[in-house]
Amino acid sequence: MTADDIGSMVFPYAHIAGPDYLIMMLSVGMSAMVLDAFTLDAAIAQYNHWGCTMAGGSTVFYTMFLGEQRKNPDTPLIPTLRLLSGGGAPKPPEIYYEVVEEMGVPVAHGYGMTECPMISQGGPSDTPDQLANSDGHPIHGCTVTIVKADETVAASGEEGEVRVSGPMVFKGYTDELLNADAFDSEGRFRTGDLGILRDDGHVSLTGRLKDVIIRKGENISATEVEDVLYPLAKVGAVAVIGLPDRERGERVCAVIETAEGADPITMDELAAACAEAGLMRQKVPEQLELVDALPRNDTLQKVLKYKLREQFADKPWP
Repeated sequence: MTADDIGSMVFPYAHIAGPDYLIMMLSVGMSAMVLDAFTLDAAIAQYNHWGCTMAGGSTVFYTMFLGEQRKNPDTPLIPTLRLLSGGGAPKPPEIYYEVVEEMGVPVAHGYGMTECPMISQGGPSDTPDQLANSDGHPIHGCTVTIVKADETVAASGEEGEVRVSGPMVFKGYTDELLNADAFDSEGRFRTGDLGILRDDGHVSLTGRLKDVIIRKGENISATEVEDVLYPLAKVGAVAVIGLPDRERGERVCAVIETAEGADPITMDELAAACAEAGLMRQKVPEQLELVDALPRNDTLQKVLKYKLREQFADKPWP
């Protein structure tokens, strides 16, 4: 990616961007604007003042931009914008198509973590299918291997744990006791994420090992259910969690923020939407909780599902 590809770039927080991103941008002649704090109206004003062509963040930032664009759909929110790029949280495919249709720019989503800041990244030259349905191609020097539960390497398109190796992977934790479980026998870091390697080499994340709901002995991906619920008009944001259940082991619970200006979704509407989408019956949420706002962290605004589990685990049901 060069200055000619994108132009100027902005990140909502200095500590999100990190020195590696800033050095990369400056090394190829890109200008960078870094905000001390993110307030939507003030940030958009700065983006327009400086003519930013690429904005970074995470999924929640994409949805905030969309919400603001929808207030005045005929006027581009940031006329100079050519790309939204981010990571740090799952991106439902529908978000890509909504941003393209309503804001006129693509979303190039990426994947990384503290232990390996960049694993894969979407780019402006990727196809719409790749940008919508994957988390990018492994970056140069990073080897991504999908490993099944029996420790064999998964075939293309087959789900397993994402494990990574390469010079961008950290050397290990300061607590040596943690390293035995952090790396496998081949020296690959265990990310704890579930995913597939597509035939085109792109990575598609399907969930977290700890985010798999085990209902009556069957594994259910929370991400799969979230991808069905997110596009619904009444849903502003959604998190699907597993809650303890005496009969099932875990039951599927959908926690939903109502979309601005919409009426709250009902259980019947939720079930009907899942059926229409072809979701298997055992994966349809059995419990619906409506909240004013999902709990999020302060940096990438990632949903804190453990807080939702704590909040609703002891709630009487049904």
